Amino acid sequence: MHGNLEIRNNWTRTQADKLYRQPLNDLLFQAHTIHRKYFDPNQVQRSKLLSIKTGGCVEDCAYCSQSARNGSQLSASKMIEVERVLAQARKAKEDGATRYCMGAAWRGPKDRDMGALTAMVEGVKAMGMETCMTLGMLEDDQVLRLKDAGLDYYNHNIDTSERYYSEIITTRTFADRIDTLNRVREAGIKVCAGGIVGMGEQQMDRVDMLVTLATLDAHPDSVPINMLIPIADTPLAKVTPLDPIEFVRTVALARILMPKTHVRLSAGRTEMSDEMQAMCFFAGANSIFVGETLLTADNPTEDKDAILFERLGITAMPAGCDGAR
Repeated sequence: MHGNLEIRNNWTRTQADKLYRQPLNDLLFQAHTIHRKYFDPNQVQRSKLLSIKTGGCVEDCAYCSQSARNGSQLSASKMIEVERVLAQARKAKEDGATRYCMGAAWRGPKDRDMGALTAMVEGVKAMGMETCMTLGMLEDDQVLRLKDAGLDYYNHNIDTSERYYSEIITTRTFADRIDTLNRVREAGIKVCAGGIVGMGEQQMDRVDMLVTLATLDAHPDSVPINMLIPIADTPLAKVTPLDPIEFVRTVALARILMPKTHVRLSAGRTEMSDEMQAMCFFAGANSIFVGETLLTADNPTEDKDAILFERLGITAMPAGCDGAR
């Protein structure tokens, strides 16, 4: 392939499935070749994620500890104060994070929340970090208020394939997810959208999830790929763990289908060996969350990440750099 022929939005399920199923060495070679063309293969972008409002969510996402519907024991909290968020953001910047992500356990924010949310965005932007929020579904006017405040990224995962979606969530539709992504993109906010694997889905569901993202009008700027962390008292507490090679294949396919996108290793890294993470970085992953928690789940300590980066010869992507060649 020459030029930008790899950047396309017309992938078919058949094409993507053929890529996914090829011998692993061939898949990794193809993914890494594309990755090296568009990014420095030895740089990884680091983001920090803070839960600004935890628990009590009315949605019934089967994987989530924050749902009030699925038996989780996590209690609901109020949204934390703006100054506390900004204090955490300052520390994250000191620790090397270049993007600050704020997440709230809501179906969607209420208008009364918007003043505090925009103040958080403005405050983090003033520190020189990229801003990202994940707040559930948004109305048009809410999107515009966040855009005016300077929000860089909005995270709204599609979670899984359209086929498997209703097995995981019944309180909103797959189309609702796509509508929110379109609304955000049309407002000029960068889209961060990925999913969760290891929820009992089939191989084809992983392929379909990525094809859905790769055939949006524009590829998401970031695609987080989460490995399910089974949480007690949730419907997926006893699901069979995903084969690590299947996870690596998913990362590689994301890189091939969306060459200029940041592919993020998100939840589940505590269960990944250093060797598995190294394979994911080779396959095209070039973003991680740093810090000991992701909303409510555990994450590797920053010391552990620093040691792994040192062993692999990986450096942090500089602030203000998207890493693209």
